[in-house]
Amino acid sequence: MPTRIPPVLAVLAVTLLLPAAADARPASHLWSTVNVCDTAKAPDTIGIRARMPGDGTRRRMWMRFRTQFYSEDDYAWEYVTSGGRSPWVEVGSAIFAFKETGYEFTFDAPAAGSTFLLRGVVEFQWRSKGGKVVRRTRKFTEPGHRTRGADPAGFSAARCRIEGPAPGASPRIVAP
Repeated sequence: MPTRIPPVLAVLAVTLLLPAAADARPASHLWSTVNVCDTAKAPDTIGIRARMPGDGTRRRMWMRFRTQFYSEDDYAWEYVTSGGRSPWVEVGSAIFAFKETGYEFTFDAPAAGSTFLLRGVVEFQWRSKGGKVVRRTRKFTEPGHRTRGADPAGFSAARCRIEGPAPGASPRIVAP
């Protein structure tokens, strides 16, 4: 004669298995990260890279990259108003599992001895064939994403600090 499992034990067994199932989920294809931050190859530059998931349709996917700076005066993140927003970039067809691209912003160097603390915000849109936005969202930059074009290789961060020259140091000369 088969043994019956009491309902309480069945619920407990399923509950114990849920965390393992949750860990087995595939990684999200919706993210953004800082992958370049004030390096020798890219001085006074923040590079933002993002990935967005397709939905298996013939919609088109678009991204727009924006930068924010941390205002010490207001203790808040504020959008960079001049030169801190990319045009909308068409990433490709939503028929694919995901698409990924990036954008770089170069700023004037901070004054000697000061810094800019920056982060990125990426706006995502899925548009119908006629161009109507059918879905939209946004993501702030976060660490932990492997990307192409990272400088240095493997770099991924939530924020970027652009350093001004040390007080009394000669300014950087950038060759044309």
